Amino acid sequence: MTLKFDIHPSPNATSDKDRAAKLVDPGFGRVFTDHMAIVRYSQGKGWHSARVEARANFPLDPAGAVLHYAQEIFEGLKAYRRDDGGVNLFRPDANARRFHDSAERMAMAPLPEDVFIEAVEQLVRIDRAWIPGGEGSLYLRPFMIASEIFLGVKPSAEYIFSVIASPVGSYFKGGPAPVSIWVSENYTRAAIGGTGAVKCGGNYAASLRAQAEAIERGCDQVVFLDAVERRYIEELGGMNIFFAFDDGSLLTPPLGTILPGITRDSIIALAKDAGTRVREEPYTIQQWRADAASGKLKEAFACGTAAVISPIGKVCSASGDFQISSGVAGPVAMGLRKKLVDIQYGRTNDPHNWIRNVA
Repeated sequence: MTLKFDIHPSPNATSDKDRAAKLVDPGFGRVFTDHMAIVRYSQGKGWHSARVEARANFPLDPAGAVLHYAQEIFEGLKAYRRDDGGVNLFRPDANARRFHDSAERMAMAPLPEDVFIEAVEQLVRIDRAWIPGGEGSLYLRPFMIASEIFLGVKPSAEYIFSVIASPVGSYFKGGPAPVSIWVSENYTRAAIGGTGAVKCGGNYAASLRAQAEAIERGCDQVVFLDAVERRYIEELGGMNIFFAFDDGSLLTPPLGTILPGITRDSIIALAKDAGTRVREEPYTIQQWRADAASGKLKEAFACGTAAVISPIGKVCSASGDFQISSGVAGPVAMGLRKKLVDIQYGRTNDPHNWIRNVA
């Protein structure tokens, strides 16, 4: 399916001076570009009315389906400015596939993958001046909401798909610093047959109480255990997790109840390229503690679009705390992070054809 996007530049676009001021220190997800892409869906017409227009509020009826039954999905990816001034997207096809899968699971109208990619590219083209230089990037947030006006429990017959963009600076100032992790023993994030592998807002809402508990305990992030035995490591509130061992191998929890992270998949591919044995296997909190104590475990790190790779220095729980190795960022995590970031910014070769250039 191919849709032609009508382009309507904002009549009140941010001035060069004001944009430059906002790009000095944009933080994460608080500054937004001038435009948005939008496509609508209705039964009978299918996907239609593809536009790029000035970013604005949606008119939303109080009986809109998303407000009552939470039919909502989203994605996250970035556009990067190369040293030569060109712009790279990193694996947008993978985001498009996952978005399609999320829609299927949430009984929403699946968006054709080429429409997803075209919407992202059109927004990047019109707002490319918002892409910061250096280690900054343009964070892209495609999302879909159910917009039919009704109060019956059924899949919506109407949807709005949109892409908005937010310039972001380097996630870590001064380099990635190890984070502390709180092991949640009271809350779980996902279960077999549930929506853990789906990028829907409800999953993140369900993680917020546990994340608040982590902050209350003086930790940066929360890690969840499985919902059945409460033993197996699954993922953080919004990131996948890896473990690096003294035999040179990497381990990451298997897919099924966790999000199939694109950064996770990329790390697995890069590690295998280097000859590293990567195991996708269950790993218990008890084994994590024992391996850290014995020295068998050398590093642990989380990964995701925003931070890329975040080293884990300390693990805290009601059963006691323990440290990973010396509690500093290790060579495995930092080596993989450099390889991945260099590909994203076009500083090195791209062996897996992950980069899509935006003309």
